[in-house]
Amino acid sequence: MADDPLHPGPLHLGKTSSLPASPEEAVLDYVPNPRPNALYLARFAAPEFTSLCPVTGQPDFAHLVIDYAPAETIVESKSLKLFLGSFRNHAGFHEDVTVGIGQRLFDEMRPRWLRIGGYWYPRGGIPIDVFWQSGAVPEGLWVPDQGVSSYRGRG
Repeated sequence: MADDPLHPGPLHLGKTSSLPASPEEAVLDYVPNPRPNALYLARFAAPEFTSLCPVTGQPDFAHLVIDYAPAETIVESKSLKLFLGSFRNHAGFHEDVTVGIGQRLFDEMRPRWLRIGGYWYPRGGIPIDVFWQSGAVPEGLWVPDQGVSSYRGRG
């Protein structure tokens, strides 16, 4: 955040940035919410998310949808893109990856509410969908369906 002495401003916005080697090395930037008194939902979709299977090392693919109701800050989208991209070399089970992303965003950004849906493509013939949310939906918040249908195979 701009008023944080350790982070005088966004680290990535408007600058050349390399993909972090791991999620732990990734730095997420948060900027002041331009509408802190409004109750609204922001959505990020990452339809081509990848990580690695912790057993085989093969790539796993998912469509992630992150919904949140901001409080004082919002996540800067370029830093989020770099954070999500850092999972390309990260081995983790679908549940750990999905919930870990949601919890990190919630713990650092401190939104009013956050949920993440991880719609994973089949591993071993079984698609795994993972969902996490920080708590009850705030009263009055419009939360649309995430719009990702269950896996049905080809055609």
